[in-house]
Amino acid sequence: MQLGQTFWYVTRSVLLGLVVAAIVIVALPYFQGKSTSASSQQQPLSFAKAVNRAAPAVVNIYSIGTSRNSYYSRRPSTVVRLGSGVIMDNRGHILTAYHVVADVNEIQVALQDGRNYSGQVIGYDQITDLAVVRIEADNLPIIPQNQSLRTQVGDVVLAIGNPHNLGQTITQGIVSATGGRMGIIHSHADLIQMDAVINEGASGGALVNSEGYLVGINNAQFRDARGQGIDGIYFAVPYPLAYSVMESLIREGEVVRGYLGVQVGEVPQNNPYSQPGIYVSGVDANSPADRAGLQVDDYITEINGKRMSSAAEGLATVAQTKPGTAIEIRFLRDNQEQSVTVTITKFQ
Repeated sequence: MQLGQTFWYVTRSVLLGLVVAAIVIVALPYFQGKSTSASSQQQPLSFAKAVNRAAPAVVNIYSIGTSRNSYYSRRPSTVVRLGSGVIMDNRGHILTAYHVVADVNEIQVALQDGRNYSGQVIGYDQITDLAVVRIEADNLPIIPQNQSLRTQVGDVVLAIGNPHNLGQTITQGIVSATGGRMGIIHSHADLIQMDAVINEGASGGALVNSEGYLVGINNAQFRDARGQGIDGIYFAVPYPLAYSVMESLIREGEVVRGYLGVQVGEVPQNNPYSQPGIYVSGVDANSPADRAGLQVDDYITEINGKRMSSAAEGLATVAQTKPGTAIEIRFLRDNQEQSVTVTITKFQ
């Protein structure tokens, strides 16, 4: 009896083993196919899609001017300045850096598809170092744009331009600081800072994100007090500010900004005010602020009914106010709340 039970257990184990083996043999090609298919679908990290979307809209700009007479020659000589630009709409408007097209006699624009056109500057803004060039052309590639996107520290960005006339080149980096909140460039703090390389000839080109959307207009490399470039620190004008400037230049031929006439500074350590605001460190003589009675040490809390959370917000609010507009400014002086009405004038 025991021998019969043992034989049955052995036979059952062998049969189960044969069934499992048969299942494995049948299913193995299927799983191998799935594994091979999955591995074949894995692609290395690439920004090819972003480049393919944005690069056709980045143009090469050749600005032709005349140099001054030198000590060795009284004859003026022709100078070609290299730069880049970004096609913004189907009307032929191209955003670029102002220093690319400043004081030149002729502008040539080369598209990536081989077409060449003469360009005309229709407006420029020295404060933001931006200019709008227009070409007469059809079927233009337009840079992808999204007004709702906001650039953040840590974003991967690609700088597209024509450095040293080598042809279109893409460099990659990471955003280390963002700016453009003031509506006007006061310092490097108002620009996008990143480590995507911008060499000579790439100024005015596009800074795009990993999906190919425009996030800024490439501007320059950071330079120290001696004028020496610092590797790894480059700047771009943020897209919202660049777009606003472009719209003003197309519509008005210039950028009109509101002017209040105060300098803002760090709040003194003995500041008795707990609420957010703007510390007035100086007042320009005969400015709207001066005529309205604002003084040094005033602490602005509201502009036209809007609470101010920072000096940057206040300067942006004023810059975006149409000249001739009367606004109410509420402020604290000697810990007493006061208000004045100020008529904003044009920023010169």
